[in-house]
Formats: sequence, C-alpha cells, structure tokens
Amino acid sequence: MDHILNIFRALADPTRLRIVLLLQKMELAVGELAQILDQSQPRISRHIRILDEAGLAERRKEGSWVFLKPGPASELEILGRIFRSDKIAKSEQAMQDQAQLSSVRKARAEMAERYFAAHAEEWDAIRSLHLPEAEVERAMIALMRDAQLGKMLDIGTGTGRMVELFGPAAQSVIALDKSPEMLRLARAKLLESEAGDGLKLVQKTDLKQGDFNQLPVANCAVDSVILHQVLHYAQHPEAVLAEVSRVLKSNGIVLIADFAAHDREDLRTEHAHARLGFSDDSMKRWLTASKLELVQTRTLDGGELTVKIWVARKPAITSLHPDSDPLISQNTNLKRAAS
Repeated sequence: MDHILNIFRALADPTRLRIVLLLQKMELAVGELAQILDQSQPRISRHIRILDEAGLAERRKEGSWVFLKPGPASELEILGRIFRSDKIAKSEQAMQDQAQLSSVRKARAEMAERYFAAHAEEWDAIRSLHLPEAEVERAMIALMRDAQLGKMLDIGTGTGRMVELFGPAAQSVIALDKSPEMLRLARAKLLESEAGDGLKLVQKTDLKQGDFNQLPVANCAVDSVILHQVLHYAQHPEAVLAEVSRVLKSNGIVLIADFAAHDREDLRTEHAHARLGFSDDSMKRWLTASKLELVQTRTLDGGELTVKIWVARKPAITSLHPDSDPLISQNTNLKRAAS
C-alpha cells in the first residue's frame, strides 16, 4: 500500500507527470529534460530523485551525463491506462512538451551527422580495403540465422549498427562502449533506425559505458555476444574472450567479426589498431583457453584486407545426451546449419 501511495504522490506534481510522459517517448539526459521543461537542472534533479524513489524513473550515469528511462513502476497496468489517456497524453501541455522533444531528437541527429562527417574519411579509408559492409553483414546474419539471441551483449557498439541488425530478434540488448560520445551517437542512430520501430529498439536496449577488459555484466548473464570489428583494439584479446566466457550462459553463442592477419602497419599507427588481424590458430587457441568451442569460421575475401567471422559457443555443463536437452540440441543444430 505504501508503495502505491508513493507512486501517486510522485505523480501528483505536474512537472513530474510531464517527465514520466516524456520518458515514455524516449530516454533523456537531465540537461535535455531541463531544456524541454524550461527549468533549472537542480530543480529537475530533485524531481528525478522523487521519481526514482517511487520506481517511476531510473537513472544511469554515462561519462559526465546522467540519462533517465522509465522505472519498473511505470509498467503497472493502471499507470499504462493513465499515461495513454487522451486527457493526459494529448493535453495541451503534453503536446507542447512533445514539440520540444522533437527539437531534442533533431539536435541528436545533427550531432550524429557532424560526427560522421568528421570521421568519414578515416572510416572510408578502412572500408575501401575490404568487402562492402553489406556483404559482411549478410554473412553474419546467415551464420546466426538459427541462434536464439535471448539477452544479447554487443561489445564496442559504436554507432549501434549491430543492435540494428540483431536487436529486433533479441529479447533485450546490452550495448557496451567505452566512449560516452559513441553511446550518445548510437542512441541517436537507433531512435531513427529503419530496422523496425526505433523507439522499441531503444527501449529494449541498455546503452552502457564500460571496458571490454572488465565487462560490467554479471556472470552467466547473457545468451549471445557480438564482437564486430572491435577485438583488434584489444592489447590482450585472450583476456577479452575470457571475459566474454564469464558473462555468457551455458550454450551461449559468440560471434566475432574482424580481420584476418595482415601487415598494414598504418592501421596501427594511424587508426589505433592494437592487433593487425588474427589467424585461425590464434583465435582457436584463445577460445579454447576461455572454455569456448569454435563452431564455424567464414572467410570473406575480395579486398586488400580479408574479413574473418568466427562463431563459438560455451558448452553446457551437463552429462545428459545432447538429444535430451533442448538447449544443447539447439546449438548442435546451429553447428550443423553453419556447416
């Protein structure tokens, strides 16, 4: 009873109700809420604290920014009916706030465009060395066609492209990147995603700042992991794969897309690549050391750089015959399909 009373006390304030309605539309930074509501950040922060305590909002720090999303209490059926009510959702104040929200979305999109314009030359230089990205993505999709993605972890999400590609088929997504700027870029791009409903994709995705050497994820917490063109930034790839194994559930799947071993030293000196690609032998050795079983490899030639895709799984800890366990059978089928 006290919990329900706290929820309705929190919603009794007009500003807090406006904040909750805005968070139903998209995840927002504290500064963006202050801009939309035309109030000071300290005042907005006080309202957020009350909403957080009532379970109506959740705070998440990302670099120097704090982002807000709906809390678990927002999913209560009675609140859903209230938030969808035309008298509230389409009130004059709510419509004005949504108009301001459009300005925030536009600002994010412009930020993304500026970032791409600033980095287009270096990205184009690397892309020109290998097959078009669309061909690589088609190969990745084919290899993961029969995989149950479940709770997916995208390590080094960058612009969020892998979330766009695989997120719709996952139950939920953790999109991890070390750079707060890249996470803000990914958030802007996902919201405008053409891969289904951009808002739903953002709502099911937890954009989280973190280092692939120490993943901010609990043991055995995810069903699938994607490492797309990120492992070559690791000084110790074997340590990253050990972390992947730690967070992956039994029968979980990991897909690694990166370059085959090459001698383009300029990628190290000009683009911060710590590793000049990987050999199959090295990858298999590291996977085995991390208690991951290599399922399939795919080689994509067609440029100065060869792209490799490795699919591995974390074997189930069981003595049952594979056919008696649906999870093991599922991954056995994946291996057969990939072959």
